[in-house]
Amino acid sequence: MKRKIIQTERAPQAIGTYSQAVKVDNTVYLSGQIPLVPETMELVEGDMNAQIHRVFDNLQAVCQAAGGELNDIVKLNVFLIDLNHFPLVNEVMASYFNEPYPARAAVGVAALPKAAQVEMDAVMILP
Repeated sequence: MKRKIIQTERAPQAIGTYSQAVKVDNTVYLSGQIPLVPETMELVEGDMNAQIHRVFDNLQAVCQAAGGELNDIVKLNVFLIDLNHFPLVNEVMASYFNEPYPARAAVGVAALPKAAQVEMDAVMILP
């Protein structure tokens, strides 16, 4: 088993005791991303649409640092403080992913770090 820590300045730095991602052989486990702007480590300004886009942009940066793309994700977990935003997640996700889409779960949660409204983590398989 070959293990490598993935790190990029194009995504927010870890705000705890974790890595942005860990690659084991050809599988990459991406830590949860909230809508932080990497340069400021502050939440992106704007509405829920802006937060969802920022999370996908952050995930994309980590995927690319690991040698992949969003479309290499096989499992995506979405955490929302308001499940009424689920249709918006679907709409925005369709602009980042091509079919076939990854397996996915959407979970309603009481709160997220830094008062974010959305967080996503993923598992990616590299070709």
